[in-house]
Amino acid sequence: MSDVTDLRVLISGGTTGLGRAMSAALVAGGAQVVLTGRDPERTAAAAAELGATGPGRAVGIAVDVRDEQSVENGVAAASDALGGIDVLVNNAGIGMLTVNPRFMTHPQPFWSVEPDRFRDLMATNVTGYFLFARAVAPAMVSAGAGKIINVSINEATTRRAGFTPYGPSRAATDAMSHVMAADLAATGVTVNLLAPGGATATGMIPAEVGEEVRAGLLDPAIMGPPIRWLASTDSDGVNDARIVATDFAGGIRPAAS
Repeated sequence: MSDVTDLRVLISGGTTGLGRAMSAALVAGGAQVVLTGRDPERTAAAAAELGATGPGRAVGIAVDVRDEQSVENGVAAASDALGGIDVLVNNAGIGMLTVNPRFMTHPQPFWSVEPDRFRDLMATNVTGYFLFARAVAPAMVSAGAGKIINVSINEATTRRAGFTPYGPSRAATDAMSHVMAADLAATGVTVNLLAPGGATATGMIPAEVGEEVRAGLLDPAIMGPPIRWLASTDSDGVNDARIVATDFAGGIRPAAS
């Protein structure tokens, strides 16, 4: 995998699921990683466990991605801990379980979604990406270098029946990622999307899902090789690309779109 030795990486939502897998891959490659989560104790514990695996380092910082001040404080603390931020991985998010715990077997139409749950998911999944990118971009632009990686999903899921508001939230972050890439063109800062390529075995899958379905879920570790490639100098010059981990694992090396 690509060399990420001593790279300074901030990963939102790094305590579980895809975020945990990406943090592990980066720490294993020698990167210096700050991972965030809402719960201070859980975040500190995850960082301690990952840091013990080495050779890189992991630091946990509690951040509520929905709150502007919390994000700004978290980014400042991350920058202090690492001596700067080379790479931001926007990953924090919540899924359909928070809206409809039986969404895979009993999907509900958009008009049945409770507005408060709609707002909370959109604030977490969309506003959170915006706030983190907004907080790191000025320093990256001043340095003339930096990478923002926005974690995405399959495009078909953004339009799937019964997936309001999760599908629309990820459609929004995909569109925002393209705008970020355009805004940052020629600054030395790149923005790219990374999707696993299918449903993954994370806490976003309902407990009631049967073994046959679970057998087809992707291991979150599939995100390891592409996140290291995107974070490393190997991806220098690649901007506004959409990377799919299942294709990457098969040997496909993407080019800028």
